[in-house]
Amino acid sequence: MTGKSGKLVYEGERVAVPADEAFRAVEAVLTRAGCPDGTARIVADHLVDSGLSGVESHGVMRCLQYADQFRSGYMNPASSPIYDTDPVPIVDGRGGIGIPAMHLAAQEAVATARRTGVAAVAIRNVGHTGRLGAYAERIAGQGCLSIIIGGGGRENWRQVAPYGGRKALLPTNPYCIGMPGGLQGPVVLDFATAMIAGGWIYAARNAGARLPEGVLIDPDGMPSTDPEDYFRGGAILPAGGPKGYAMAVLAELIGEAMLGPATTEMNWLMVVLDTTRYRSASAIQDVAEEILAELRDCPPAPGFDRVQVPGERERDARRRARAEGLLLPAPTWRQILDAADG
Repeated sequence: MTGKSGKLVYEGERVAVPADEAFRAVEAVLTRAGCPDGTARIVADHLVDSGLSGVESHGVMRCLQYADQFRSGYMNPASSPIYDTDPVPIVDGRGGIGIPAMHLAAQEAVATARRTGVAAVAIRNVGHTGRLGAYAERIAGQGCLSIIIGGGGRENWRQVAPYGGRKALLPTNPYCIGMPGGLQGPVVLDFATAMIAGGWIYAARNAGARLPEGVLIDPDGMPSTDPEDYFRGGAILPAGGPKGYAMAVLAELIGEAMLGPATTEMNWLMVVLDTTRYRSASAIQDVAEEILAELRDCPPAPGFDRVQVPGERERDARRRARAEGLLLPAPTWRQILDAADG
């Protein structure tokens, strides 16, 4: 099976891997790399779900990167996050992978928002945090709106050129906003402030694929679709030109100027609001469904079969993938199996 998936221009072979088989292999990779069983399960489940959601950049191939980062000492595989409220609510990832830390932050933020109406939790000292939309979906499922912003990682992750520049100076500075939606589930906006998430470049490199046009420049500032140009000193372009660049600057200020020096990867701010403080859950759902149904009923433009709302594409992808399995580039799947076997 060949073709294009997500943002990879890949014409090689893809293999259909059942979700449970992918989970076992990823869990084995992480366990061999030193993760406790509980951490390995949480991370493996998150990566498989990301793959099922069609977000290949944050899917199972990430376990290879994590294993490398554990071996190099960049992340501590044995660390577990801790939550403290003195003087302000903070989750300290203690240099470990960021996925369990974000789970903990979401859990504590929802509990606080339920009690007081709103919560703000900082997440620090963490490695990669996975697909932000997964946390926003979970929070929205409990009746809350969430805003998640990542920044402060420019010293370790110079990936994106500022608007008008050709040198990578900024991280991809992700934003995520999610809230309860209509009958089909939450509405979730999850995006990097760059034209492409860094994970897509790693995915393309692992698979031997190319990237779409217009997302990458080489070290001389010229357009490129070769992921190796990124590793040779190229840069990702900001999304929407000055708009993505401006959002990245604000994320860096929040992440470093406000939250302090970023260690491991970057700092995060998670704000959670109990939406039922304003209207009942049923009223919110009714009005949301009215708004979203009108958007879905819009006649599609040429080249589109229908209009979707944010978060819908991931839900549709999960429904298909649970039946078909994860369609992984064959070279990537072989690397995962090799790593799982030690």
